[in-house]
Amino acid sequence: MSSNIKVDNFIKKQEKWQAEMIAIRKVFNSTELTEDLKWGAPIYTFQNKNIVGMVGFKKHLGIWFHQGVFLKDPYNKLVLAEKSTAKALRHWKILEGETINYNVLKAYVLEAIENQKAGIELKPKKKEAVNSSYLNNELLKNSALSTAFKLLSPGKRNEYMEHILMAKQEATKLRRIKKIIPLILDGKGLNDKYKNC
Repeated sequence: MSSNIKVDNFIKKQEKWQAEMIAIRKVFNSTELTEDLKWGAPIYTFQNKNIVGMVGFKKHLGIWFHQGVFLKDPYNKLVLAEKSTAKALRHWKILEGETINYNVLKAYVLEAIENQKAGIELKPKKKEAVNSSYLNNELLKNSALSTAFKLLSPGKRNEYMEHILMAKQEATKLRRIKKIIPLILDGKGLNDKYKNC
């Protein structure tokens, strides 16, 4: 199934924002962007980099600019998506009944494409590796566990270490270690069960 058919199907299922999404899609497709469906929503890329996407919510339609922090935003349309985690992402929130100025939208999209061409982007900082003496002790005692742990990606290993470190009491740390051992032995990350939600 091609991306366009997937996006067609996605938009057909939208009861509340279908007309707006069709119009926004026309704006996006009138540029150099490539259309795709990622994370269950239409995403538009340039040079394999996410530029902009859209998703409908109960009370608003969201247009997401992945490197929106660099957009000039002369019409004050963009807000920080999530204060704690999203550094570059900016969100244009369209409320029910609000008129969308498609010329303004296109100007924002074209600026985002130009920024991508110029290589302007905020790259995520690499997380420093953390260490839990409780988990390290368990790894030293159990060679199968140690081998399985080493086969995990650095990010997954870090998730496990942080999970143990976040517990305040020793009893909680030990309970958490017991719970994660089978996951590690199965080659799973701590949060893998949430990946396809």
